[in-house]
Formats: sequence, C-alpha cells, structure tokens
Amino acid sequence: MRDTVAAISSAMSEAGIGIVRISGPDAFAIIKKIFRPASKGKNTDQVPSHTIHYGWIMDGDKVVDEVLLMLMRGPHTYTGEDTAEIDCHGGILSMKRVLETVLKNGAAIAEPGEFTKRAFLNGRIDLSQAEAVMDVIQSKNEYALQSSLDQLRGGLSEKIFGVRSALLYQIAYIESALDDPEHISLDGYTDTIQQVIDEQKEILESLAAHADDGKLLREGIRTVILGKPNAGKSSLLNTLLGEERAIVTDIAGTTRDTLEEYLNLRGITLHLIDTAGIRNTEDTVEKIGVQRSLSMAEKADLILYVVDSSTPLDEADREIISILRDRPVIVLYNKTDLEPVVSLDEIQQNVSRTVIPVSLITGEGLEDLEDAIEKKFFSGTLLFNDQVMITNQRHKEALLEALESISLVQQGIDLGMPEDCLAIDLRNACDSLGRITGDSVGEDLVNEIFSKFCIGK
Repeated sequence: MRDTVAAISSAMSEAGIGIVRISGPDAFAIIKKIFRPASKGKNTDQVPSHTIHYGWIMDGDKVVDEVLLMLMRGPHTYTGEDTAEIDCHGGILSMKRVLETVLKNGAAIAEPGEFTKRAFLNGRIDLSQAEAVMDVIQSKNEYALQSSLDQLRGGLSEKIFGVRSALLYQIAYIESALDDPEHISLDGYTDTIQQVIDEQKEILESLAAHADDGKLLREGIRTVILGKPNAGKSSLLNTLLGEERAIVTDIAGTTRDTLEEYLNLRGITLHLIDTAGIRNTEDTVEKIGVQRSLSMAEKADLILYVVDSSTPLDEADREIISILRDRPVIVLYNKTDLEPVVSLDEIQQNVSRTVIPVSLITGEGLEDLEDAIEKKFFSGTLLFNDQVMITNQRHKEALLEALESISLVQQGIDLGMPEDCLAIDLRNACDSLGRITGDSVGEDLVNEIFSKFCIGK
C-alpha cells in the first residue's frame, strides 16, 4: 500500500483510446516528471482535483504520446488514493510505451485486481462490492449486468450489514448483562431475541431462496438437448443460434459428441449442449457419446427433450423418459410439418409434462419455447424490482452457514439454554455474514479473490 502502482486498464488491443492508470502516494510526483502540458505555466501540483489536461507524455526530451490526463486526489477516487489516468492512443505499442515511461519514473507494476483491492483495503467498498466489479465485467446478459450493478451499489451489503448489526447488538446485550447483572437483566430476554431471530432469519432465507436464480443469471442456464437420433436436436441448436453450428444429416448417429454454445435468449444466457442421440448401439464411439449424453443430462439445469412425432415411441424414448424424473424439462413435439405417427396426447401421458408442438422447418412453436424457458426459471417475469440476487457461490455458502447458526440459536431457545450459549451461535452467524462483506476474512482469502481479477482493474 506504500507503493505507487500502474497498469494498462483498457484491453490490450487496437482501439481509439488506451488507458494507463496510476494510483498511490507518488502518483502526482510521477506525473510531474513525465507530463508536459500544452498550456505553458500550468503546474500539475496546483490544478484542481478531478480535472482533465491536454499535453504530452515525455521520456526525457522524447515525446512518447499525445494524451489527455485526468488528475484525481484521494480520498475521492476509486482506490481512495491519489490517482492519475492517462488517455493515450489505443495502439498496443503506444500503451506499452506510456506504461514503460511511468514505471521508469517510480511506479511499480500493479498485480491483478490491485486497484480494486486497494479500494477494499481503504474502505471505499466492501468485499461483496469488490467481487461485483468482476461480475460486471464478465456479465453475459442484461439481467446479470443489472444484478451485478446492484451489488456494486451496495444492495447486498446493505442487507447483510443490517442483519449483522442486529445480531451484534444482541451479542453485546448478552455480554453486558453477564458482566453487570445488577443493572442489566436477562429476565424474559428470550422473547426479545426470538423476535429478532425470526426477523433476521426471514431476510436471509429470502436471499438464499434466490441464490440459484442468481447463479443462473451469472453463469447461464446449463441446457441439455436430449432425444433419439434424428429427432431434431442439432437442428434445434442451429435454429436457436441462427447459424449452421452442428452438422445435420439424415444419417442416424451423426452427432457423436457434445457440442456447446452460449445463446442470449430474451436477456437470459443459455449454455446450450447438443448431445448424441440416445439409442442402443454397437458402435464404440457412438456408445461413448450416448454415455456422455446421459451424464450431461444428470448435471443439467434444464433438459430440452426433443420427440420425433413422425416415429413411434420405442425403448430409447422410454429410457429418456426414465431419466427425466423430477428434473426441469421442456418437451418438444417436433416435426409437426410431417404426418404424425405418435399423438400429442400419447406423449403427454408418457412424460407427464406440458408438451410444446414445434416445427424446426417452419418455425412453429419456437416463440412458445422461449416463453416456457422464461416462465420456468423466473415465474414469467424478468423484471428486477428491489430483489437482491446472490450470484456468487462463496456468498451462498456463507449465507447458508449463517442460517444454520441462527437455526441453532432457535434450538437453544426451545431447549432453554443459557444466554451465553446462544451468544456463541449468534457470533458464528455474524462471522459467516462477515465473510461476505469482508469483515471477517483472512489475508489469504482476500489475496485469492483478487488474484482472479484482470490486471488494471
């Protein structure tokens, strides 16, 4: 934290503008050495904070690049430190030359995520907000981006801090009463703590209930396309993607391995997986593909079961139906443009699911499929109200641990345990919640989290 660090904060590719960021106690001193303002007599030491200046980056008497320089004094900066950002030309070589000049004059190269790490260590943001920074960068759809921005603004932190503060107050009250029983009484206190526990538990349960939805928003819905050979699985993949991504032929067993693609559907990210057709086969390679298809189905968030309406149900269909069980499934009654051999009612009776008639030739039913996907995962609406979404697995695990500790407090109250025992479980719940915001994490975890960031952020 005593060093002044610098890095290229824009993508290392040709662009209109490249950004080199400098942060630390010597940021302005370094700028004074290398920046020549276009306005004569302008001293960068004396200019107001949060201002932009035109000039040149100099390496001695040599012009490195023509730039715009943004100067920002701490603590009102991203890192909380004195910060300078150099907007140079966006060529890879020009950005490297500007950065080399900065490093040559006293800055150290920033580690991955170091600017955000400094923002966390300086109290500008908490750990959940810091992690939301990378979520914003990696967002694959509009809803994941909106959820990440909400966390970055402190939506999750506010709820966690509120619950944690309420629990900490109860811990402090119990310990004060135990230290000074003459002035602070615990008579009837279990009724008070019971009410607090019920209120805070409801908040945490609401967050936990949407944790899986948040994960799907962030990582995409793992969607496995399942069916017999020639049912139309690869054609469905190609139709949804709008391009010929999978090979489609009349030969059964053309697809022998999984094929994975990402699709943004109405703002929802689908991780589409086309699989080998399910059937009994003596072909060694195809047999491996079938086993892989079944394995993918076990891990799926959603299965699209494609039924060929122009062929009768057989042993392969019955095997697929047995796999579906209670898994989230959308059944597609495909090839409605052909004369049906198996009826829609027969399919519905066998799968006990709503079936959507589709034709991948005419496009019939595809809009109904999109409606079904949207409804299945988000109850028919994707509008974000004030609902805070847990999108991080680490946050989810800490949240569930906190809920477990609160449940132990509840059990302790029911068993009539003394208040000092209740305080132990309350403290454990606070520690678990503190891992989300960074109030109770070790240096190793902090370093591990920020090591996953890109350099320059």
